[in-house]
Amino acid sequence: MRRYPSKPRPDWKRKVEALGFDFHTHEEMNPPVTYWNESACYVFTTEEIDRLEEDTATLHQMCLEAVGHVVAKERYADLAIPEAFWPLIEQSWRAQDFTLYGRFDLAYDTRQRPKLLEYNADTPTSLVEAAVVQWFWKEEVWPEFDQWNRVHEALIEQWQKLPPGLTHFAYFAGSLEDQRTVEYLADTATQAGHSAKTIPIDQVGWDTAKLHFTDQHDLKIERMFKLYPWEWWVHEAFGEYLLGKPFQPIEPAWKMVLSNKGILAVLWELFPGHPNLLPASFDPGKISGAMVRKPLLSREGANVSLYGDSLGIGAPDTKLLETLGPYGEEGYVYQEFWPLAEFDGQRAVLGSWIVGDEPAGLGIREDEHLITQNASRFVPHIIEA
Repeated sequence: MRRYPSKPRPDWKRKVEALGFDFHTHEEMNPPVTYWNESACYVFTTEEIDRLEEDTATLHQMCLEAVGHVVAKERYADLAIPEAFWPLIEQSWRAQDFTLYGRFDLAYDTRQRPKLLEYNADTPTSLVEAAVVQWFWKEEVWPEFDQWNRVHEALIEQWQKLPPGLTHFAYFAGSLEDQRTVEYLADTATQAGHSAKTIPIDQVGWDTAKLHFTDQHDLKIERMFKLYPWEWWVHEAFGEYLLGKPFQPIEPAWKMVLSNKGILAVLWELFPGHPNLLPASFDPGKISGAMVRKPLLSREGANVSLYGDSLGIGAPDTKLLETLGPYGEEGYVYQEFWPLAEFDGQRAVLGSWIVGDEPAGLGIREDEHLITQNASRFVPHIIEA
């Protein structure tokens, strides 16, 4: 694995926007920050990709075992999940309700096995750029090389496991990235033979007479993919209506367990010393050396703190770094600090995609800082011949 310079295409903005990737720059930041970075790429050997794929599959199976453990032992309180939703999670898990996708965030430097930083199992983004944009970039710029990327094909295949029908795709209207991600997923469902309608989440309604959810045209919602976190749903006015299972949600209710960072502590309890895991606990006293404190429900690196005597070294008694955000009241999990591999001053996090139960591809984000956040850049990759 190495970082290699690559000349950006002169008209790259026009080309990526033609693929539906018009959120390539964070215009709201001052100054604006370009999120898509094709001035470099990461290069892997076939053997490295094989290892990543194998270890992603292993991590996924361990995560499923961890869900089974949480359900069997009813450890929902450890994950700050409201008690009213415990039976819904159990029913969803026992029924093995349909799941579409997820993304493991991994630290990898080729000298060690990939280490799990967290699992984005409910509402992972960076999908359009991983599944589509980097592939078309490779085909134009490095056509002689390969790429670990069958995310698009895998999504279509996974949708085909559901009976044909209408699926609503809900998103948070304040995020262009979320809207484009949902539009892309709706397109993959359409290619799989389904009908699809997109809808802002704030336009989802409830029919009090017929006891079902409706869209903005008063059409009954039978199945809904929602790019909207379960932990937001369960605390809102509509949350109580979900208990009656008024439609098929994608992702399913059991993903409330996997999308919670407390699963890191559960995994370490179940598989202590596993080479793909980092020590993690609900008790900071059980982590020796430098550690990272993560809210159970944070997103985009918000409210993450790094503790140690010096940067990445020493006992966890001094807060070295902290990101801001609205999370933390729900509680924390503590994980051993693992320094990200550094290439040309950039630290890379590998996003390894799962579709259904199968590893499907890779996306990479990098930052000069130790904590990957919303503005961290997406960089494409290739596999050397």
